[in-house]
Amino acid sequence: MNRPDYPAGVAYGLLAYVIWGCFPLFFRQLAQVAPMDILANRTAWAFVFVTLLLALRGRWQRVFDFATTPGHRLRLAVAALLLGANWLGFLWAVDRHQVVESSLGYFLTPLVNVLLGLVVLGERLNRREWLAIGLAVAAVANELLTLGALPWISLFLAASFGIYGLLRKQVPVDAVSGLWLETGVMLPVCVAWALWRGADGHAVFVPGDAWTATLFAVSGLLTALPLMAFAAATRRLDLAAVGMLMYINPTMQFLTAVWLFDEPLQPARLTSFALIWLGLLLFSGSLWDKSRNRG
Repeated sequence: MNRPDYPAGVAYGLLAYVIWGCFPLFFRQLAQVAPMDILANRTAWAFVFVTLLLALRGRWQRVFDFATTPGHRLRLAVAALLLGANWLGFLWAVDRHQVVESSLGYFLTPLVNVLLGLVVLGERLNRREWLAIGLAVAAVANELLTLGALPWISLFLAASFGIYGLLRKQVPVDAVSGLWLETGVMLPVCVAWALWRGADGHAVFVPGDAWTATLFAVSGLLTALPLMAFAAATRRLDLAAVGMLMYINPTMQFLTAVWLFDEPLQPARLTSFALIWLGLLLFSGSLWDKSRNRG
């Protein structure tokens, strides 16, 4: 690809995926806060930040036009709840020192997307894509047979984000407007949680110190910024290039968990990762060939 905006697209994509890859390090700084409390504050601050951004851009009409379409509202509401559940699952994994498992889930996500395309959209798969799905199934079976349990958090993160992505593809709204609507849907749930915890004397939205308050505010910015960068990348890059960049996030999470958090990596789990990495290699090759054929 020789488009002049291609380097800018790669830069935006790197920015998005590197920020997402740093999330375990960032949210580990809030280890003293319950995952649901972090989710409530992250949602509230993201809503505030995106509200200010939309006000500066003067794009409210587009948001309201979209929000008044019944079919769009329903899809986006379900997508918002799935996104919130995915965020909470990730925060739970960080809190429970299971970042290796969360990275496994995000490595699985592209293969879940392929499977959803087959089951929901009736897309036809080629031989390499079928083999990639087979390797992912083998990885999950390996977890069950050798470790004695399914990787529930990995499967939950992959499924929730995969279905969220499927729904978001069906709603024609830009990333910033979509995030405002999604956090707007999540906000009442977070407020209800704060009221319920407040009845026990626990203040969800009132942090105990200035550092925690700062981290909460920054979490809102870090929620919106990579989404904006990702949207800018997808406008400049083809699907294959975006597909190659997407592995940066789970790779950084995996390395952070093993090298910085000292999480254990059993040989059996390394086999699971090897099977998924091989599947992703096949999937990436298929994606690249499809992109070249379209070009």
